[in-house]
Amino acid sequence: MTGVKIFVYGTLRVGEKYHSFLHRAKPLAMQGWTRGRLMDTDMGYPALLHDEHRWVYGELYSVMPEELQRLDRLEGYSPDGNSLFIREKRRVWTDQGTTEAFVYMYNRSCSALREISSGDWKSKQLERQKEYLYFAYGSCMDNERFRSQGVEEHFQTLVGRGVLQGYSLRYTLALPDGGRADIVEDGRGVVEGKVYRINQSALHYLYKREGVEQGQYRPAWIRLEVEGQKMDNVLTFIVTDKHPETAPPIHYAKEILRGGKQTVSHRYYQQLRKELKERFQLELE
Repeated sequence: MTGVKIFVYGTLRVGEKYHSFLHRAKPLAMQGWTRGRLMDTDMGYPALLHDEHRWVYGELYSVMPEELQRLDRLEGYSPDGNSLFIREKRRVWTDQGTTEAFVYMYNRSCSALREISSGDWKSKQLERQKEYLYFAYGSCMDNERFRSQGVEEHFQTLVGRGVLQGYSLRYTLALPDGGRADIVEDGRGVVEGKVYRINQSALHYLYKREGVEQGQYRPAWIRLEVEGQKMDNVLTFIVTDKHPETAPPIHYAKEILRGGKQTVSHRYYQQLRKELKERFQLELE
């Protein structure tokens, strides 16, 4: 029997209270996005409204028809059109292309609702936490900028080496002096980096450094292994508007290599050097 694609953006996501409803679902993309405006109902779940000028982030799954019926009941959906949510087919983007999937759209008045400006329900939940697991895969593996900017004390708790399956390291953020690192969910690659335990002060620093308000990077959540132990809901930052790769500036590439050398595997470190040389003619130690 053929599965049905569904895009989830709220309490059905990994780590959220109703994710168990998807325990038989096949994950298609952990990083997905669709057009819309995300609102906070103040009742423990978000509402998605039509809006062709904003983005909403979530996850894409394939479910069997009987599982879709369970989700309909959870969302209070009925085909008569008078339900809390309406199930519609919407265009969904992932790092591997676009597709169509069912999405639950809010079907009540939204005049009293507050917008979640990030378009990400999980990013709103960050406000309620005091500490986070954070995966650094690019220049934030290096502590020299932490030291020069007076924030090194916030990055003292290194949990260990993180290994992220199904993603590849690319340089898709185009800045005037060259590309910056990104992780692309291609289903094939492996990315290694450092996993830190950080507090809110470190989080605020990262939001500024990663240009979240300017739309350069956005917070995202990943599943990875840390020293062989599987972990969900690990925070990282990925490029919002991905462009064709451009060579990173030498000082930035050096930060990545210097920062990762003592933590990532020897094989992965050599892979980083090889890719910099073969793709961008940068030969660095």
